[in-house]
Amino acid sequence: MKLHDDLHNYYEKVMLEQIVERKLHEKYDENVMADFCCTVLNQLPARYIRYDVDMEFYLPQSERQQMEERVEVAIEVAIEQVSKKRQFKE
Repeated sequence: MKLHDDLHNYYEKVMLEQIVERKLHEKYDENVMADFCCTVLNQLPARYIRYDVDMEFYLPQSERQQMEERVEVAIEVAIEQVSKKRQFKE
């Protein structure tokens, strides 16, 4: 069985939107961002899809808002963890 290359976790898209909106990618280097993204995504349930357009069309607005709120909380936790890690290194 071959898995499709277009399968992905929809939470990745929501997370990346918020990272760009908050300009976190400008604040941290590439290595920190990779760990940061893993920290965020590991706090969230997986929601695998093939095509973003299908998810955006069929996803109720209330569920989309709940997903965004979950990502916001996960980002705050990740920011706190990154800050603690930086303090520990200094």
